[in-house]
This record gives sequence, C-alpha cells and structure tokens, in this order.
Amino acid sequence: MAPLSDQEFTPTQTSPRLHEAIRRTRDWLLMQQSEDGYWIGELQGDTILESEYILLLTYLGQERSKRAQQAARYIVEQQLPEGGWSIYPGGPLEISASVKAYWALKITGHSPDAEYMVRAREAIRAAGGAERVNSFTRYYFALLGIISYRQCPAVPPELVLFPTWMPFNIYEMSAWSRTILIPLSLLWAFRPVRHLPAEMQIDELFLTSAAELSITMPPSEVVDDLKKKTWIDWDKLFRRIDWGIKALEGCRIRPLRSLAIRRAAAWMQERFADSDGLGAIFPPIVWSVIGLKCLGHSDDSPDVLRAMHELERLVIEEDDTVRLQPCRSPVWDTAISTIALREAGVPAGHPALRRATRWLLSKEVRHAGDWAVRNRKTEPGGWFFEFENRFYPDVDDTIMVMMALHRCLPAKGDGEWSTEFLVDSSESPESSGFAAILSSRCAPGESSVADIEAARPTLAALNRGLRWVLAMQNRDGGWGAFDCNNDREVLTRVPFADHNAMIDPSTPDITARVLEMFGKLGVSRQHPAIAPALEFLWSHQEYDHSWIGRWGVNYIYGTWQTLVGLQAIGVPASDPRVRKAANWFKQTQQPCGGWGETPKTYDDPTLRGQGEPTASQTAWAILGLCAAGEVDSPAVERGVQYLLDTQLADGTWEETSFTGTGFPKVFYMKYHLYRIYFPLMALARVARLKVLAVR
Repeated sequence: MAPLSDQEFTPTQTSPRLHEAIRRTRDWLLMQQSEDGYWIGELQGDTILESEYILLLTYLGQERSKRAQQAARYIVEQQLPEGGWSIYPGGPLEISASVKAYWALKITGHSPDAEYMVRAREAIRAAGGAERVNSFTRYYFALLGIISYRQCPAVPPELVLFPTWMPFNIYEMSAWSRTILIPLSLLWAFRPVRHLPAEMQIDELFLTSAAELSITMPPSEVVDDLKKKTWIDWDKLFRRIDWGIKALEGCRIRPLRSLAIRRAAAWMQERFADSDGLGAIFPPIVWSVIGLKCLGHSDDSPDVLRAMHELERLVIEEDDTVRLQPCRSPVWDTAISTIALREAGVPAGHPALRRATRWLLSKEVRHAGDWAVRNRKTEPGGWFFEFENRFYPDVDDTIMVMMALHRCLPAKGDGEWSTEFLVDSSESPESSGFAAILSSRCAPGESSVADIEAARPTLAALNRGLRWVLAMQNRDGGWGAFDCNNDREVLTRVPFADHNAMIDPSTPDITARVLEMFGKLGVSRQHPAIAPALEFLWSHQEYDHSWIGRWGVNYIYGTWQTLVGLQAIGVPASDPRVRKAANWFKQTQQPCGGWGETPKTYDDPTLRGQGEPTASQTAWAILGLCAAGEVDSPAVERGVQYLLDTQLADGTWEETSFTGTGFPKVFYMKYHLYRIYFPLMALARVARLKVLAVR
C-alpha cells in the first residue's frame, strides 16, 4: 500500500516535528498491509516453543531433521550468560525452560562437554535441578522415557464425561486449559513412549535421579494465592485425589475408559474444524499431534499432516535458525492498526481501511463454540485472535474489532455522512441492541442508497457483537476473555494447573475496554451493564491507585486501559480516583520521559511501573494521561518528546522487551507491531486533542 498523498491527509495544527513523526509511522504501517487487507506482526515467545517443537519431532523420530537443527541453533543464541534460559528478556533463569532447552540441544547432537552446555548444566543444577520442572515438562519426560506416567499429574479422560452441572467439568476450566487437557488425557490413557538412547538422556540434570521424582507434584511456586480463603487445604486434597486416581488405575479400575476416550477424541477432532489447529495455539496443537498418534493415526494421516502444517505456519526462518510463534495475531493487529490509522487522520473511505473492514467482517464468528455452553440463547457473534479459530472467539478481540469497525463508519467531519447510535437498555442481552441513524447533508439519490447498503454489513455485525459481549458479562460485573463466569478458583490448585491460568475470571483491562467500546457506541451510563462493571473496576483499583494488567505488562497496561474506559463511559477526569491514577503515571515516568515496566512485576508487585522504557508502554501511559484530561501536562509533553527522540528514520521504534502477557509468571510475548501502532495512536491522539483545545 502506497503512503498517503498530501491531498489525502491534511496536517493538523501541531508542531511540524510531531506531524512529521505521525506521517512517517502512518506511512510505514500502511505499507505493511497485506493484499487481503489484514496486518500481522510477529508474535515472539521464549525458547519453550523451540524446545517443545524439537521434543515433538523427537517423538516422531525427526530429531536430526533440518528444522530441529535450525531450532536448536536459535536456542543456543538465546542462552543467558549465566547459563540457563529465561522466559523474557532481562529475566532470570526459568527452570522448565532451561531443562527443556538443554535437553533439546543434547537430543539434536550438541555435545554435553561444550562450554555452553556445561554452563547450562551447572546453572540448572544450581537452580534446583530437573526435579523442579512443571507438570507439562513432566509429560514430555514421560513421553520420551525419562520418567513414568505415574510421576505426572493424572489427567484421566473421564473428565470429559462430567456433565456441565457438575463441579470440575471441563467447561469450568479456561478455554486454553481445556484444549490442552483433552489431548493430554489421551496421553494419560495410552501412555505412549519413545525410549531414547543414553546419549539423549539427561540424568546429569537431576540432583538425585529421575526414578526418585515424586508421584505427585509439589505445590506450585507460580500459581497466585486464592482470593477467597477457605478452611480446606485444596492443594493437599487434590494431591490426594491424584494419588487415589493412580491407585485405582494401578488396580485397572477404569470402567468408563473406552467411552471417555471416544468422547475425548470426538471433542478434539470436532474442534479441528475452521481452526488454525486445536485452539489455534502452539501447546494444544503439539499435544493434539501426539493424541492423534495415540488414537492410531499414522504420520501421514490427514489430521496429523494438517496439525503439523499448522505448526509449520508458526515457524519463522531467519538465516540458519528457526523460531516459532505461540500463535498468529492478524485479527488483533488489524483492528488496532485500523484504529491507529483512523486516529492519525486516514479517512474511513481510504482503500486500505475499506480492505481492512471487509477482511474483519469476513472473520466474524457465526457458529456456536465452547462459550455457548453457558450462553445457549445468545446468537453467535464476536471475533477471534488468529486467522481461524471458530470455536474460540474472545471478548477482547471482539471489542477491539467493534471499535475498529465503528471508526470506519461515516462520522461527523468525515464527509457527507454521519452515524449515530440509539442503544437499547434492556436487561436481557438477547433483546439488547441498537438502532443506527445514518444522516446526510446532501439530497438523497442513488449514491445515498449505495452508501447505506455498504454500511449495512458493518452495522449488523456491530449489533451481533454488542449482544454477544453483553451476554458474556460475569456475575461480578466484569468480563473475562473466552467464557462467562469461568471463576471456580479452587481449580487453580489441581496438580496440572501450574501454568497459572486454569480459569478465566474478570479482569480490569478487558472490563475497561468493554466500557470503552460501549462509550464509542453511545451506551448510556444508565444501561444495566454499566454500574456493576464500574463497581468491579473501582473495587480492583490497587493501593497505589493503579490497576493490574492481565493481558499486557502490567500495571501500565491495566491503568492505561482502565482510564480510557472510564473516560469513554463518562466518568469525569475530576473524579478523585481518576486523578490518583493519573498521578501514578506521573510518579512512574522515568527521567528520559518514557515509561517501562518489567514482567517481573507479576512476581514482585513492588517493582510496578519500573523497567526499561519502551515505545509501547510509553504510548499506553500517554493515552491513559490523555483520558484523564492531562494532554497539556508536562508529563505528556515529556512522553511525546521521548517518542519523537527515539523514533527511527523509517517511522518505527526499537523495542526488545516483552510487553504482552500470556500467562502471568509463566509466559510472556513480544507483539512486534506494538512498537508501531500504539505510539502512532498516542502521538495522533495528542495532536488531535490539542487541535480540539485550540478550537
């Protein structure tokens, strides 16, 4: 896509340097659009992805393949000077990531006597050895013959038989946990093993021996504390249940096993449809390959080949290395890019935005998925994160897409047409919706009818999306990501819940973004969904007046999004709670003018607001301050100056930090377009607000 001409974009009444910075980034972003209309940036994770890919290839007998060797070289490049591997840049050694990295290197032929392997081995043993790995790593140990399956947490397939009214059924687990658990249950049932030769074993990483590893997992060090204290020791109870399941299995007492396997297999294979692999994310795709092999599929069966193809689509090849993405983010990136470009003055009718709108509309979910188990009466709607993931639309992507589509409708100041919404305030999500009024300053004619018809698909999708989001509101007033009322907290104590994301409860960032979307659509403060949502946000404001971020790092992300949502729904900037949150941003601004925060703040909240300054987090802080009425404050001026000073000649910014959150304390990501579209959005919003202030 070619950059805009001077005739297509009118400079705002701001400093020439600010306008030029906006133009450079805007033009760079336009050039990145695909011919189909979407934007997509790399989604970078840690070396667990490459290590587990090699372990899968090893199970399939492909450990010496070109892909395995390329992934191993990438793992070596990511090693810490101290010897291990971290899960984010600047982070400490993480034991499971380090054990799997060392093991993957040894499997692919790296000598254990090499200096970097010796250094890794010493660091791993100093950190407690292979005994300290998490539950999913134990399953890889069992798969490749290091330990027995009895030493893994029990994941019996009979769980899929639990009815939805019964506690601890699979739909009380988060969507991502569910898609991992079902194929993992097939491993538990069939217990596949490939025994490795001695040169691929890792006895040297254990302080004792693999055989002495306990049959129950110790309590996790990364799982968050229970918010509601109980008199039951759930950790101990679930570990006794785990021991009991293993005792029964040892006596071959499993009367429903055949039925459970059939149900689990059918559940998994049903969700291959219209998806970039099971769940469209790396872990369940890997486990689904092994699950299919357990069911008797050959390496060249259509389902196995398709799953392996989806993994291959996550691969990024560079020089003589490959790295893998945890998934792909086109819907998310396209929605935010569209919003940023509209903020930067690109007209709604620009060809790039018309293509983006058509592409986003084509990705709307029109079929029931797992979310419908608790929302059977709700018409399907919403959007997912990836290219295809029909069973798993999520609230966050849906509201971001809705705001992007809304920004591409005719609006006052865009030309001849404007759009206004009248939103129904019904308490029932099924009957909620809106009426849209398109008005024109010109006499009606054939072109007017064509304009209205062109807007019709967008308005219909917005209406369905609004109803779907309303139906996904939780009983506590907030919103989670994929499911409604997915908050049975005791599930975080089961032995295989050490990924710290076993449930999907309400979070401030998503809840506030819903309010932002409501505000854009003109939802009244009197709508019955608003008061409980606001109460949820106020009750989750931290002692220092910030908000935690579930899906971005961390308090900067959460506080930005909450302030924007509050402002959009009509909470005045003069509200004392808003003022205190704005002051938190001012207090955490760094001497350079930027903001930065490390993922370590999830482990140590006293570090909140501290870390290497980044373009994306600086943009979030600026946007948050603007929402709090601080556009003319010295803090915003200094933040803008930081972005201007660090912008590269092509309109981009450098950013090495991981500012995206997958599972707090466990998995983080770098969205490669965050350093582009969020700074563009922030700079353009400052420019727009300053122009409005002059007028």
